[in-house]
Amino acid sequence: MSPAARSPSATISLVVSDVDGTLVTDDKILTERTQAAVAKLHAAEIAFAIISARPPRGLRLLIERLKITTPVTGFNGGLMTTPELLPLAQHLLSPAAARQTVEIIDAHGAQIWMFCGEDWLARDRAGPYLELEQHTIGYGPIIVEDFGRAFAAAAKIVAVSDDVDLLTRLEQHARAALADRATIARSQPYYLDFTHPLANKGVAIAELAKRLGIPENEIAVIGDGGNDIAMFERGGLSIAMGNAGPQVQGAADFVTDPNSQDGFAKAIERYVLRGPRSSTPCRDWTQARGYGDCP
Repeated sequence: MSPAARSPSATISLVVSDVDGTLVTDDKILTERTQAAVAKLHAAEIAFAIISARPPRGLRLLIERLKITTPVTGFNGGLMTTPELLPLAQHLLSPAAARQTVEIIDAHGAQIWMFCGEDWLARDRAGPYLELEQHTIGYGPIIVEDFGRAFAAAAKIVAVSDDVDLLTRLEQHARAALADRATIARSQPYYLDFTHPLANKGVAIAELAKRLGIPENEIAVIGDGGNDIAMFERGGLSIAMGNAGPQVQGAADFVTDPNSQDGFAKAIERYVLRGPRSSTPCRDWTQARGYGDCP
C-alpha cells in the first residue's frame, strides 16, 4: 500500500494504462493474458483507455487488438485523439521552449528526437535506441539537418542516451532552466521527455474523466515510469508494475508483478475485477461521442 493517507477506491468505472513497460513486454509483445484481461473489462462494462509517451499513430495496433473505443492519449498527454486518430485536444511546446530544450540537450551531448503531429524528426539515423523506437511505434524517423520550422509544432522532444548519469545531469539543468515552461519526465531510463506544462498524465486523467463523464475517484491507473506518478495522484486506485523503480512503486496503492510476468493482467484480476464497481460505468458516452457501442 502507498504511504499516502487515503484509501483506494472500491468502485472502478475506467481503467487507464500506460503502454511500454506496462501493457506490453520489453519486446513490445501484447500477451494473450493481457488481451484476455482487457476483454474481461469490456465484458464487465468497465471502460479501458491507454495513455503513452508514444505518438498516437504508434498506438494503432493496440487500439485495434484491444478494441479500444475511448479517447487515445499520446505524448504523455500532449495529444488526445479519437480511436480513429482524429485530434480532440493538444498541447504543444512554445517555440521558445522547444528551441531552448534543443540547445540544452545539444550542450549535454544527448541525441534529440522531435515529434510533430504524426512526424518523428531526428538528425542521426545511427543514434542510440532509434531502431528500438522504430520497432515500438511502427514507423521510422524523418532525418533532418536542423529542426527549423518544427519548433512551432513540437508536441514532444526527447533527449536520448544510453548514459543514464548524463540524462540525470541534463534533467537537473533543464528543470532549472525551463522552470514552468515544460513538463520533464523519464518515460524510460534512456528517454527524457519534454512536453508542454499541461502535457502530463495527471492532466490527461482529468481530461479523460471530463470527456467520459466518469469521476476521477472511479478511475484505476497502472504504470511503470516516472511520468506515471502524475496520474497515480489523480486516480482513485493506482497500481505500479513490479518492474517499476522504487519511487514509482512507493507512489502507488498496490504493486503488481513485472511486465515480463503478465503483471498488467494480474493487476486487473486482483485489484479491479474482484471489487465492487459501478453498475453502469460505460454509460452512453461511446455512442454520444460517435465512438461506437460499449464493447
